[in-house]
Amino acid sequence: MFARLTAAAVLLGVSLSSLASPGEHFAFGHPAKADQATRTLELTLGDMYFEPKSLTVKEGETVRFVLVNKGQLLHEFNLGDAAMHAAHQQEMLKMVASGMLTSTGMKHDGMAGMDHGDMAMKHDDPNSVLVEPGKTAELTWTFTKATDLEFACNIPGHYQAGMVGKIAIDH
Repeated sequence: MFARLTAAAVLLGVSLSSLASPGEHFAFGHPAKADQATRTLELTLGDMYFEPKSLTVKEGETVRFVLVNKGQLLHEFNLGDAAMHAAHQQEMLKMVASGMLTSTGMKHDGMAGMDHGDMAMKHDDPNSVLVEPGKTAELTWTFTKATDLEFACNIPGHYQAGMVGKIAIDH
C-alpha cells in the first residue's frame, strides 16, 4: 500500500516526507510537516545543477523546500552526508537497471512488484524526493545538529556531474 502511495506522491509532485513516518530521525534531523516550517526555500533543479548551490539553515530550524525541476531529466533532492549519498547512489543504480527509473521519470505501475530478492525497491526515503521534468515537489525538514551536510541528486551520473550542494548549519 505504501508503495502505491509513494507512486501517487511522485506522480502528483507531493512530498514523500509527508507520507513518511514523522518519527524517523537522522543524525542531522528529521522530516516535518509543511505547516511546521519557519521558512520556505525554493530550489531550481536543472539538468546537472541546483540553484542555489549552497544553503544556510539554523540548528533547530524547520525548512520547507520547494523543488522546481526546470530540466528535461528526472532529478532527486536528497539530504545527507557524502557517505549517505554514495550508498544511495548504489540503490538508485539498481532502480535504473531494473527499469523502475528512467531518465525522465519513474515507473508508476507495478511498483509493488519490483521485488529483487529480499530488497523490495522503492524510492520512499524520508530525506529524499524525486521530481520529474516540469514538475514541482516539496520536502520539509527539521535540522537538529550541525554536521557536514549536502543536498544532491543521486540518479546515476548526476552527483558526479556536479549536481550537489552544501548546507551549512549554524548554531
